Amino acid sequence: MEQLLHDRGSVIVLDREALNDERVVAQAAALHEAGLRVRTLLQFYEEWLGKLPAAELERASLLFDIGELHRSRYGRFKRLLDLLWGAFLLVPLVVAVPFVLLANLVGNRGPMLYRQTRVGRGGVPFEILKFRTMVVRPDVPSAEGAVGASEWTAQDDPRITAFGKVLRASHLDELPQALNILRGDLSLVGPRPEQPRYVVELSEKLPFYGMRHLVRPGLTGWAQVKYGYAGNEDDALEKLQYEFFYLRHQGLRFDARVIGRTVRSVTGTMGGGR
Repeated sequence: MEQLLHDRGSVIVLDREALNDERVVAQAAALHEAGLRVRTLLQFYEEWLGKLPAAELERASLLFDIGELHRSRYGRFKRLLDLLWGAFLLVPLVVAVPFVLLANLVGNRGPMLYRQTRVGRGGVPFEILKFRTMVVRPDVPSAEGAVGASEWTAQDDPRITAFGKVLRASHLDELPQALNILRGDLSLVGPRPEQPRYVVELSEKLPFYGMRHLVRPGLTGWAQVKYGYAGNEDDALEKLQYEFFYLRHQGLRFDARVIGRTVRSVTGTMGGGR
């Protein structure tokens, strides 16, 4: 304890077990009064990592936070802002369509768009739109003509066409989702919607997974800008913890932060950066 007092840069983190120990709590209180920073594990994750650990989450607390947010001014204006953003994104969508059509004719003939069922707010399914990025296989009746019934799609999946890689890297394959935003399926910012089979699978394995469906899913989200692509269940858990953080702290300023980071990511990719 004396050594900690000499190290003013230290942060004392208390997990649930420590919080139940009166002796530990008393020592932590003394350190806090002496000027050291004392945080619960939940506070540490939020302040330093920008996510909420699933093991420390309290369902009732998160439900209350979300309910308060959507009764606030933010909740009332979010849909209006989504409509404005959806209309704005129609411009690059219209510009991109001729180039995507030409690339499909030259490289891999097939439908320009693919449609896939995703789970939206309240667990209600909807049909998401994207520019097709995978080869068309007539023997497989799935939306992309390639994705199997229970597999995760890898970033280096050999079924992705050369032009599809460009679309995915630049996130331009997501542009048709401007129509999903205008229809009310999506918000601009929120948890990315998953396929029903993954929702069933992950709901059984990850704590509080269904909480992400309390809000409208998004075209982009905090988990996307902080973590990126999820290729397995471990990745899905990491992204879920970032989504919990967004659910608790969502607001106009936070949404603007996510949008800004998304724009920098997209322009950096298109310009050859990371």
